Amino acid sequence: MIVLENIRKIYGSGTEQVEALKSITLNVKKGEIYGVVGFSGAGKSSLIRCVNLLEKPASGKVLINGVDIQALKPSELRQQRKKIGMIFQQFNLLSSKTVFGNVAMPLMLDRRPGEEIKKKVHELLTFVGLEDKAGHYPEQLSGGQKQRVGIARALATNPSILLCDEATSALDPETTSSVLALLKKIRADYGITILMITHEMNVIRDICDRVAVLDDGRIVEEESVLNLFSNPKTDIAKNFVRTVLNDEIPVSIQSLINEQNQFHRIYRIVFKGEATSQPLLSTIAKKFRVDVNVLHGTITELQGVPFGNLVVDFTGTAEEVERAIFYIHQQQVWIKEVLPNAV
Repeated sequence: MIVLENIRKIYGSGTEQVEALKSITLNVKKGEIYGVVGFSGAGKSSLIRCVNLLEKPASGKVLINGVDIQALKPSELRQQRKKIGMIFQQFNLLSSKTVFGNVAMPLMLDRRPGEEIKKKVHELLTFVGLEDKAGHYPEQLSGGQKQRVGIARALATNPSILLCDEATSALDPETTSSVLALLKKIRADYGITILMITHEMNVIRDICDRVAVLDDGRIVEEESVLNLFSNPKTDIAKNFVRTVLNDEIPVSIQSLINEQNQFHRIYRIVFKGEATSQPLLSTIAKKFRVDVNVLHGTITELQGVPFGNLVVDFTGTAEEVERAIFYIHQQQVWIKEVLPNAV
């Protein structure tokens, strides 16, 4: 659906050049919600603006449904952009236009008949839950309502792709959840492919199928959301996951553990699916001569799959702890030893 091949983006010239994107390659499948996460300055906005050529890459290819859009004539590119809706961080609404006027704008620019515009705008405002706000102006709306207007406007030309550039970063958590639910509904009802740029890992967790981690203009890790949360490989991915699964052990607890004279080892255990409902630790405590101390635990849902994350201290003889760990491996549960100060 969306294919980027070795995309480079350079700003400035001569000795003042800054390479914002460094040979980016990714493939977003039809009907997928694909997330790109990174800190400020990582190149996220440059990447998403290259998809519809609001920013022209220095090199590489942008393929939309197999079409190299950089090879299109200006008139052909304008037609292609109608199939790509975009939602912005700051909403980008026209303050002088009503909600109806903002949503109608793309259709008016496309010279659609008046009755068709009226029908389409009413349909979209009903879909986003703002049918009673058609005559209001942006200044009369909350942040969440403004973003819903932006979403309705982005859907006006019946796009097959929706680009979201930090679409929830200006919203409070409750409003963010409602907007994400709306985006899921858009994918379900219209089959639209969504590319989402964000620095919020909770957004990735709640809505995305796959995620790429962007750092200094490069994709350093790409995985399904479930796999990334289960076992992030790069330091930056681990930092992002930690913002959602904050399982660092307090220093005071680390000190108490280190003061113990007994043999102990600390592990991270990840449960997925049905394994989250199994009494694994209770079984371990009964089956082996080990004490099990849960230092941290969370359970959430990723892509509709229950996901549990525990940090556990096993205390006992070295032999018994090894036997317990071997048993856990046999249950096909992911487990990895960690240090108290590097969880």
